[in-house]
Amino acid sequence: MIKFSAVLPVSILFIFSTLSHASLPIKKSSSGICHDESSGSYERTQKYTAFDSIPHCVESGGRLPKNMKASSSQSANKYSRSQFGSGWSDSDKDCQNSRMEALISQSLAPVHFKTGKECMVKSGRWNSPYSGKTIYKASDIDIDHVVPLKWAWDHGANQWPKEKRVQIANDPANLLSVEASLNRQKGAKGLDEWLPPKNQCQYIARFERIRITYGLDVSASKEKAFNKMKDRYCG
Repeated sequence: MIKFSAVLPVSILFIFSTLSHASLPIKKSSSGICHDESSGSYERTQKYTAFDSIPHCVESGGRLPKNMKASSSQSANKYSRSQFGSGWSDSDKDCQNSRMEALISQSLAPVHFKTGKECMVKSGRWNSPYSGKTIYKASDIDIDHVVPLKWAWDHGANQWPKEKRVQIANDPANLLSVEASLNRQKGAKGLDEWLPPKNQCQYIARFERIRITYGLDVSASKEKAFNKMKDRYCG
C-alpha cells in the first residue's frame, strides 16, 4: 500500500488580462525563469519547458522575472495566491524552499541536485500517492496542496493573519508530490468535488486532518457529504 508521507502550487494567481488571451506558451528557461510574451527575454529563450500559464510554470518550481510582480490591485477580501505568501518559503534559509524539501523528503531514492549547492532538486524517484505512477524528473512533479489554498480561503482562511496562511501553504503535512496532470485536474476542489484515482481513503483522512487542525469551517450539508464519502471509501 502506498503511504502518504508527512510532507504543499499551490496555485499562484497573477494579472491575467493579457495572459488569458496569450496564444503562445509560457516558457520556463533552463535557469528556471517563467517568461510570457511580455517578457523581453521571451524570443531569446530557445531552450525551455512549455506551460499553459504563469501559475503552472511557478508551481513546477519556476520563478518570475524581476520585472514581473503579482497583482497589487487584489481586493483584501478576494483570493489571490499572494495572500498565502510569495511562493514557496525557505524559513530556515538553507536555500531549499518548501517545494524542494517536499521533493527531498518524499523521494524513495536519494535525489540529485542541479548544482553542487544542493538547492534545486533535479531528479529522484517518487510514487504519486494519487495514481501510484513512478516519476523520476522533478520538473514533471507538482507539489499539491491537499487542502487547496483557495478552498481554505473560502472556508475561513480569509479571516486569518497572513502568518497562518503562509504556514498552511508551506506545511509539510499539506504537501504531496504528484503528477502535474492530476494536480491541475483537481484545482481548488474540495472532498465533495474531487478524489484521486487511488488511495481515496488516505486522501480523505489527510484532507480532514489538515482542515480540522487549521479550524477550517464547512457547512452542515458539506460536513454530511464528507461523512458519506468517509463511509463509502473508508468504511
